[in-house]
Amino acid sequence: MLTRKRFKAGLGIKAAAAVSALLLAVTACSQGSTTKQPDSGGSQSAGPAHIKIAYQQWGPGTVMKQFLTGVKSEYESAHPGSQVEIVPIVASENDYYTKLQLMMRSPNTAPDIVYEDTFLINSDITAGYLKPLDDYIKGWEDWNQFEETAKGAAKGADGKTYGIPDGTDTRALWYNKQIFAKAGLPADWQPKTWDDVLAAARTIKQKVPGVTPFNIYSGKPMGEASAMQGFEMLLYGTKDTLYNYDQKKWVVGSQGFKDALNFIKTVYTEGIGPSPKEALDPNMGSRVGSELLPGGKLGIALDGSWLYNNWLKTGPKPWPAWSETLGQTAMPTQDGGGKGKISLSGGWTWAIPAKSKSPDAAWDFIKTLQTQKNATKYATDGAQIAVRKDVASDTSYKESSKSTQFFTDLVSVTVYRPALPEYPKVSNEIITAMEAVMTGQSSPDDAAKNYDQAVEGIVGGKDKTTTQSTGQ
Repeated sequence: MLTRKRFKAGLGIKAAAAVSALLLAVTACSQGSTTKQPDSGGSQSAGPAHIKIAYQQWGPGTVMKQFLTGVKSEYESAHPGSQVEIVPIVASENDYYTKLQLMMRSPNTAPDIVYEDTFLINSDITAGYLKPLDDYIKGWEDWNQFEETAKGAAKGADGKTYGIPDGTDTRALWYNKQIFAKAGLPADWQPKTWDDVLAAARTIKQKVPGVTPFNIYSGKPMGEASAMQGFEMLLYGTKDTLYNYDQKKWVVGSQGFKDALNFIKTVYTEGIGPSPKEALDPNMGSRVGSELLPGGKLGIALDGSWLYNNWLKTGPKPWPAWSETLGQTAMPTQDGGGKGKISLSGGWTWAIPAKSKSPDAAWDFIKTLQTQKNATKYATDGAQIAVRKDVASDTSYKESSKSTQFFTDLVSVTVYRPALPEYPKVSNEIITAMEAVMTGQSSPDDAAKNYDQAVEGIVGGKDKTTTQSTGQ
């Protein structure tokens, strides 16, 4: 899940202290872990081991914690003498990535299993943090159940597989039908262009005071949520892209990039979005799902397919009426061209750090995580779009939410971020440009120029860039 993200250029004193404390704690936890078992090639079970699993605990949601706790009990019962230690990293996405990478640098602090965002796989491979899983996978029949696109998202540039996907996601517009009724807008809203989205937000501002008309994530605190489900949902609705796969070069100087920044400028200068101060709150993501939408304080949200897991019985804000109160509609392209609508997809994987002390036992645990039964449970409880064929066809999954089919259908128009080692740094420059525009510190044109210059430096010079985009 948004899934959901960005490197920070550096750590402040407080952040460094927090990371140091985390490393000390994990080092202490690692005392007594068993040594690495002989490589089983995925065909045998590893012996008893102490396995550490690191994942992001963000906001009030407990779905992942409950899921892992259940699988831990199942695994320990089936593997007498083994101990599974669940290590939640309580942090925003940016800080989670930073802390996780620091942990993976040393065998003294490296977990045995990590929850790895697909967009980081290649950069973490380049840094030497992840172990290839091909020798394990070749003896695992369940791998045949995974969709090819999901398998591709977990591959490195070297063609090897470094993670086991647990779901994917899509993005679209959520809107409050009650607010739309007050504003005189249709219950079955189908915007065809960016102007249609902005017009609806302006109407809400005029006719429904006290409500934030439209939210699009922007700025550094929201990390990859800003870059992916904010900016890139705009950019890929233009004729331009971030990367030219034919030329194998990063795109700079595109009109689509400037147009996307101008959209951000319009939202924040016209006051049809949250105030910059609200938008730059690191908790904005959790506020949308647990406060603003359930409280009738937000008209339209550009957000992910997983959003409704906030409102399930097991979520942080149970809201039985959400499926009647909220509608979903696709984000349109800029002028209705192309396929007419756009979505971005990401996803997360379970990976084994290169410096894990018990990789064979870790693989056994991942197989337990990914039985058909457990995969179905997480896809249902975690509001994930299934990446396994047997889960996608499961009746309980298909009937788990009224929005499941809508978001699954968006896979036909979805786009994936460039899964390249440079992407995390490029994404950080996107977020920097967004924040400069939304706060009025820079014009869209100047912010785009600064982005172009930064990208040239990141990817190794002008000869690694192009002004020509490729179609989706």
